[in-house]
Amino acid sequence: MHRVAVLALDGVIAFDLATPVEVFGHTRVAGAPAYEVVVCGPAREVASGPVGLTVPHGLDRLVAADTVVVPGRADPAAPVDPRALEALRAAAGRGARLASVCVGAFDLAAAGLLDGLRATTHWRAAAELASRHPRVEVDPAALFVDNGQVATSAGAAAGIDLCLHLVARDHGGAVAAGTARTTVVPLTREAGQAQFIVDDALGATGLAAALQWVEDHAHEAITVADVARAAAVSTRTLNRRFAAELGTTPSGWLTRARVRRAQRLLETTGWPVDRVARAAGLGTAANLRARFAAVVGTSPTRYRAAMRTVTVPGP
Repeated sequence: MHRVAVLALDGVIAFDLATPVEVFGHTRVAGAPAYEVVVCGPAREVASGPVGLTVPHGLDRLVAADTVVVPGRADPAAPVDPRALEALRAAAGRGARLASVCVGAFDLAAAGLLDGLRATTHWRAAAELASRHPRVEVDPAALFVDNGQVATSAGAAAGIDLCLHLVARDHGGAVAAGTARTTVVPLTREAGQAQFIVDDALGATGLAAALQWVEDHAHEAITVADVARAAAVSTRTLNRRFAAELGTTPSGWLTRARVRRAQRLLETTGWPVDRVARAAGLGTAANLRARFAAVVGTSPTRYRAAMRTVTVPGP
């Protein structure tokens, strides 16, 4: 049976800790549990806000696990127990899959496991993660990022999205859909963190409206200059503000918006890949495959096989 270890450190966020326990714990294949879920840590007791938690297993169970999930901590910038960092590295070294919920990405980054990878975290903490760990490509817009062996998710409920995605990777979309029904959550959500970013993060730049405009028009033949006009700034200013506020470029954001649209179409229609490419604003099937591999880490065909929720062409 696939073994899932959830790391519990002092200050762990209870919601983040419960998410993988509940999602993986409720997954069934042919009526039988699909995962063995354990909670591990370097200490037998940890604080989680106003409550204290007993941690039943030590870090040896984490090192031996097939999947390790790192929940966020109330203070993600606080030092991490060196024993936990070493255990995370050991688990990765033996081939375990690692995932983080919300600001748990800080702990994966502290272990050096996100260096050179695209990753996400809660949008309010994205700039801090990028500042503390410049070798990590932080995407503040994504609900989750799956790099294969290492995956990260955005704040709170995005951890549910990631866990369901991992279930789909392991057992297919039908099993993931069953788990989603049991836990009474949607299997997939249609937008990234852009829908949650508010002006207190972006200041008075006007980017929030521009980001929504990109989401609404990504399927059209728009350019960075069009985005700049929507934001009522020059192209040069747009590039500077995207770099400063979001840690990416307007063209990178546009590409990912188009890939997100392609994901939705792959999930909900039976359209051929070339039609999906045109409808998502990516032009050709070859371009869709290249962009999809870069952003999602798999092919459109494999993604559809795991995640599609209907079997007939959409409108």
